[in-house]
Amino acid sequence: MNEIPPKLDLKQPYIWLATWFGCGFMKPAPGTWGSLGALPFGIILFGVTGLWGFILGIVLVSLIGYWASEQFEKATGTHDSKMIVIDEVAGQWIALLPVLHFMGLNFVYIVLAFGLFRFFDITKPWPASYFDKELPGALGVMGDDIIAGLFAAGCLIGLIYAGFS
Repeated sequence: MNEIPPKLDLKQPYIWLATWFGCGFMKPAPGTWGSLGALPFGIILFGVTGLWGFILGIVLVSLIGYWASEQFEKATGTHDSKMIVIDEVAGQWIALLPVLHFMGLNFVYIVLAFGLFRFFDITKPWPASYFDKELPGALGVMGDDIIAGLFAAGCLIGLIYAGFS
């Protein structure tokens, strides 16, 4: 587990939201753990609420992520702490969207959504790199992962429409 700064009040809900219920405290690679932690929630949310409920969930987790990231940064005095992984949740859910909508519970495509999202989140091709390096605060924290999720979703839509199933 990552070292939890002693000044963090673990009773605050923004801590648990920003770290996606503690995934951000795991080592190594907390972003990967956050993405993995996003998968079951996303799959269940889509199964229960369908396409439009899942889209609403993506919007809500993005807005909550903005708030929680901002609060986490204020509490720790850091920018884009590796412990903040709710941004990975938003990006991973965006990557999952075309898979769940067009392919259902296709294990191969779910793994592909995970892998593509992690690839784009780690490599940060432009404009994700712009969000990561140039935009301050929670907008930068959330923005690069949303872009990475859109890149992954675009690749998956291309594969689906090309007939790779």
